[in-house]
This record gives sequence, C-alpha cells and structure tokens, in this order.
Amino acid sequence: MPNHASSVTRRRAIIGLGAALATPAIVQAQNAWPNKPVKLIVPYAPGGAGDTIARPWADKLSQSFGVPFVVDNRGGASGTIGAEAAARSAPDGATFLCTPNSALNVVPQLRKVGYDVRKDMMPVARVGDIVGGFVILKELGIKSMAELVAYAKQHPGKIAYGSAGLGTSTQLRIETVKLRAGVDILHVPYRGSADALVDLLAGSVQMMNEIVVYPHVKAGKLTLLAINNKTRHWDFPDVPTMTEAGFPNADVPIWFSIWAPAGTPKEIIGTFNSRVVEISKTPEMIQRLREISFTAVTDSPDEMAAFFDRDWEANATVIREAKITLS
Repeated sequence: MPNHASSVTRRRAIIGLGAALATPAIVQAQNAWPNKPVKLIVPYAPGGAGDTIARPWADKLSQSFGVPFVVDNRGGASGTIGAEAAARSAPDGATFLCTPNSALNVVPQLRKVGYDVRKDMMPVARVGDIVGGFVILKELGIKSMAELVAYAKQHPGKIAYGSAGLGTSTQLRIETVKLRAGVDILHVPYRGSADALVDLLAGSVQMMNEIVVYPHVKAGKLTLLAINNKTRHWDFPDVPTMTEAGFPNADVPIWFSIWAPAGTPKEIIGTFNSRVVEISKTPEMIQRLREISFTAVTDSPDEMAAFFDRDWEANATVIREAKITLS
C-alpha cells in the first residue's frame, strides 16, 4: 500500500521545483517595462508648443501601455533646466525628456549647459515636426517673402520679429532669412510664444514664426508668407513652402523628440520606440497632430541620432555665420 505522506511530499517537491523554475519568467513579467507611472519632462512652461504636443502623446501612451504617462513642466533657462533634470535622472525607465530640438542642439552651442547630449542622453523617438511659417501684420500689405525682402531693404531695421526667446529655432529661422536675403530685421526675444503673440497682435512687433499664430491667420489679422516644411500646410494650401518662395535649404526644422537618461536599458528604448512608431501611424494620432500643426515621424533611435547630428551641424553654420549670441 503506497505511503500517502511520502506521495504528498513528492507532489509538493515537484510543485516547488516547478515554481522555482517559473520564477525568472514571473519576475520578468512583473518587472516588464513600464510597470509604474512614467514621467515626461517638458523643459518649458505649460501652454507652449512643447506642452501642446506632449499632452496628446502622454494620453495615447497611457492608453497603450496601461500605466500613467505624466507631463512634468520644468521651464527656465531656454529649456536647459528641464533637460538637465532629465539627463540626471535614474536610467530606470521612469523618467524621459520630451523636448524640441533647440534645448539640445541650439542652446548648448551658445553657452555652457549642465549636460552633454551625446554622453548623458539616449535617443528614443521623434514624436512630431512643427509645420510653422512666417506671418506678418496684415496692415503692412506684404503678401509674400519677396515683398518682405523688398520692404526690409527699403526700411532696414524697421520690421521687428518676435520669437519665443534667445537660442530658439524660431530665432534661427529669421537669422537664416536675414543671411540669405541680406536684410536687417530686428529680433525681439520673449519669454515664450504667448507673450510674443500678444505684442504681435498689438503691433509692437510685426512678424513671428510660431504655430500659435494660425488662428489669427484664419481670422484675417495676420498674413502667412511661407511655410517652413518640405510640403505646404494642409490648412493653407495656397501658401508656398520656403523653397517655393525662393529660400531653398532654409527651413530650420523644429522637431520634437523623446530622450532617455544615458544607461537606460536598450530593451526599454526599443519597446518605447516601437510603440511610438506604431501610434504615429494610426489615423487618429496623425489627425491629432495635424490639428496642432505637427506631422508624424517614424524614426528609429539610430535614425533619430543621425538626424540630430545633421541638425546640429546645420544650426552651427547659422549660429557662426549670423554671429548669434545669448546676450
């Protein structure tokens, strides 16, 4: 007759062995990224373009991964305070940076910052490119980039251009036009695009290049002269691109991307990138980005790194030739 106690002992041993063998898989599943809230640091104040694109992405990523993706606005010092905070975060997949390119490849060329992008950060994914353009007060009667150049040559220094601040890509856009056309246009930096827009509508400055101006173009208060993009803006199909307007290779792209602290596991980077690419291809996200004047991009981390290097060199050329400083 079988010994019942020994049978139970054997069964428990077998169950225990199976549990032990399964432990790595269970632990791996429990620790699969993300398994807790993820922070997206936006290095600018709420209400700007960085906030505008980060929030729909936070919503979609939260839905897709099933954990909260939370926007953390840390503005100041042309985006470098938030960028440094992200670079100094633990590389555990809990904190990322969602930023326009200027905080990473414009400002660091103009002054010392507390991080080295290539050493302290890892590219994750591009989340959208701005489709912005130059606008001017309608009262001036200028209707094209050619007319702008002619007016600026006749009235040097009389047109004031408002930007979101020193060291921004929108500053580089006007500096590129000034270099190519040989004109004198006054650059007036603000603390953000919202402040610049107030003065534009009041007539204190006459030009801008920010997506916040589009509602006022549609309302007939501003004239859109040209689009800084390879293709025209879907809401303004009659407005030419910069290339079509006679300024080839003068777009100065403004692109938004997600970066991780250096040392973040490649598996996390790969998972995050794959999900961003997947979401970027959906009709819903394409439409949401179009509504805020962004186009979807589907770069891999390596493609994003290569694009970053090309953009760095292009910006360096403008900074050098235009003698741009932060003073």
